[in-house]
Amino acid sequence: MTYLKKNTDFHQQMSEHDNTPVNPSDNQSLSSLNLSRRKIIKGSLTAAALNFLGLGLSSQFAFAANNSAKAVTIPFIGFNSVAIQTDPLFDQVIVADGYQAQAFFSWGDPVVTGAAKWNDDASNSWQEQLKQAGDNHDGMHFFAFPNDDSRALLVINHEYVNPTLHPNGMTYRDGKRPLDEVRKEQAAHGVSVIEIQKDKHNQWQRVYPSKYNRRISTLTAMSISGPLAGHDLMKTMNDPDGIEIIGTVNNCSSGFTPWGTYLVCEENWHNYFVNTDVDDYKTRTSHHRYGISTTDKAKNYGWNTVEQRFDATPNQEQAYLGFVNEPNRFGWVVEIDPFDPDSKPIKRTTMGRFCRECVSPSIAENGQMAFYSGDDTRGEYIYKFVPKHRFDKDNVLEHRDYLDQGTLYVAQLNDDGTGNWLPLVQGENGVDASNGFSSQADVLVNARSAADILGATPMDRPEWAAVNQHNLDVYISLTNNDERGDKFTTNAANPRIDNRHGQIVKIKEHNADPAATRFVWQLFLLAGEDEGSTDEQGQIIADNLVGNIKGDIFSSPDGLGIDNDGRLWIMTDYNDEDSAMKNMGCNQVLCANPESGEVKRFLVGPRGCELTGITWSSDYTAMWVNVQHPGISFPASDGITRPRSTTVLISKKDGGVIGS
Repeated sequence: MTYLKKNTDFHQQMSEHDNTPVNPSDNQSLSSLNLSRRKIIKGSLTAAALNFLGLGLSSQFAFAANNSAKAVTIPFIGFNSVAIQTDPLFDQVIVADGYQAQAFFSWGDPVVTGAAKWNDDASNSWQEQLKQAGDNHDGMHFFAFPNDDSRALLVINHEYVNPTLHPNGMTYRDGKRPLDEVRKEQAAHGVSVIEIQKDKHNQWQRVYPSKYNRRISTLTAMSISGPLAGHDLMKTMNDPDGIEIIGTVNNCSSGFTPWGTYLVCEENWHNYFVNTDVDDYKTRTSHHRYGISTTDKAKNYGWNTVEQRFDATPNQEQAYLGFVNEPNRFGWVVEIDPFDPDSKPIKRTTMGRFCRECVSPSIAENGQMAFYSGDDTRGEYIYKFVPKHRFDKDNVLEHRDYLDQGTLYVAQLNDDGTGNWLPLVQGENGVDASNGFSSQADVLVNARSAADILGATPMDRPEWAAVNQHNLDVYISLTNNDERGDKFTTNAANPRIDNRHGQIVKIKEHNADPAATRFVWQLFLLAGEDEGSTDEQGQIIADNLVGNIKGDIFSSPDGLGIDNDGRLWIMTDYNDEDSAMKNMGCNQVLCANPESGEVKRFLVGPRGCELTGITWSSDYTAMWVNVQHPGISFPASDGITRPRSTTVLISKKDGGVIGS
């Protein structure tokens, strides 16, 4: 239980750092109808929105699938639910009957040729960690080899690190972090690319060694593209040209492109930096609007105590004020070519900078694209990026820089169920020099502030987005916000005060067009307990803890994915030691029917973990899910061994499609 107690305390502290609200605005919807809570819960907003727009229920705007060659069918959920696990010593993964789950890829497993064996006392050096799997597996994607679905590359994010990375946790000596510890933490951040293939028994296995296997970390050199390449806002004393960044951090969720590249998101990067000059901090939007620390130690790991580039305090005696611009070099989408192990990752600055959770693609039949993202902090916004050019599968090599031209939008969800995408364009709608935006580069670095001015809707921790490619409906998880009703007023999309359990919003773009600037939306579900449920003392659960789930209860939806048949998969991230989560047990993976709203619990993870990072094989007979920061001893599950974040492979015992 020692690991569990230490991990629980650490991750609670990390959660507070990550989700501290810094949004000074509380933008209200422009067309509030003052709908009642019960009306919202019953999901009546869609009809209100259609009437507002003068559309009937048979409209193509209401049912985007009419514009698609693919008919939308109700996907069958063909498994029986698994039970909630409330045992405080639960230390395994259980999955629905008829399925099997096995540990596939854990922290410390070999990646790069010549990797050392993982030491269960965490004594591996930072140089050894650079060749091993990183920590805290998160977003990931399966890339099949061309013309060979039995071979693939599995690309996996490593969001951050746990104290268990070191033999005795994270230490300080005379107020400074030991450099070797910091280097190991930096090596355990980033991305792993591993080759996998089916064996003679048709089972997926890791391939080692492989020329494709690769580790990308906080120590990897990266290029800059788009408006910020070479811009003054990117220049530091170590990079006076502003063209190369060392590393990536806090790689939470991810995305992919139709041309076969992987998109890495940099989420809570602000917690790695400090600016101890409080007066400068107050005037520097790129610092204070994101919540960079003003103390002598960065919130997460105190790297600034030993590595100067993480101290963004302006130094008048150094070129470019030292590293005051170093934070500007993080918070971007990083594009990686998984099939070229020698390629240099590229930070695509046209897509904007914030605490981006995901970058989920929507691709229409005519090649029109959009990429949806949540800014995962209480009271922040939903964004989408629309590339200027449509995807042309016949000229992929000619257009590999699709992400360098396009428009970033932020969402405004009106209380009547309509919505608008507001463009973050310099010189328009108050996003101009009078408000501190003298160029598009200013807008992109300070996307949050530009969104404030435009009147975007503050949401309850917007995280993952998932797009149903059958009709291009978009589902967005809003994990929770216990400060709703206090720092942020309620609205139709965020209707509960002290929102402990979160919700999922569904967006329908006008004419199912990813580039549309109008949409309708509805609450797909409110997570929480069944009406009439009781707590440990036998008292009726408070209204703010009650959901409207049609099926198995859960809290705090985070990761989302939609399979080939259109089933919506939901992964949860809540503190299973929190008394409000007593009835929820350990974190879960659930499956929802997007048409009927039915929800079934598919998998339960070990105590203390978050479940995240879903992907499938090309035929959808294999699923991978990440068990992040398990609390006791998973995957050894012996009550003794140091716990390891692990990618789990799930398959159906009869070889069938997952979920069918």
